Amino acid sequence: MDPEIIIAFLTASILLAFMPGPDIMYVITLSISKGKKYGIVTALGLVSGIIIHTTFIALGISAIINKSEALFFSIKLFGAFYLFYLAYMTYKSSAAINLEESNISQKTLFKFYKQGFIMNVLNPKVAIFFLAFFPGFIDESKTNITFQIYVLGFLFMISAFLVFSFVSLVADKLTAFLRGNTKFEAFLHWFQIVVFVAIGIFILFSNK
Repeated sequence: MDPEIIIAFLTASILLAFMPGPDIMYVITLSISKGKKYGIVTALGLVSGIIIHTTFIALGISAIINKSEALFFSIKLFGAFYLFYLAYMTYKSSAAINLEESNISQKTLFKFYKQGFIMNVLNPKVAIFFLAFFPGFIDESKTNITFQIYVLGFLFMISAFLVFSFVSLVADKLTAFLRGNTKFEAFLHWFQIVVFVAIGIFILFSNK
């Protein structure tokens, strides 16, 4: 691929990643409530879902989703109810913020990675967005279009992960002095629930 196309794509991808949206808001909320390690691992899960959406584009599945109202609505329904489930599980959990290393197991980290991955994959708007965004950076004169799609997907993953990780680190630093405050912990607990519900509603009632 031409360097000019790659530079333009990376610039656009970084700017898009910084725009307020469900994914970045979730990373910020998690980094505030549990710490940067959780935020970064969740960000890795979110961007891992891009592999699925990139494959959908390469196989033409995104176009099918875009044309099928029933399929699009079904995926939205699964995505929204998964987020409502996460809101319920957060409601049942303790509001206390504990960042001791002994309490951060690999199993727990994998749970947040998986959670971010599922959130991204079950958002059909990401697939439709990629379907609209990627073609503008594909050189149709080149024969291997599938290869170009995967290169763009990989670049988008890297740029999004770097942006989300940076945001996670900043959020962690800015709120470190508030941790241990019981009122702040309660606020964050309910704020996480609101974020999950809001993202679920956004996905459920959004159009293509």
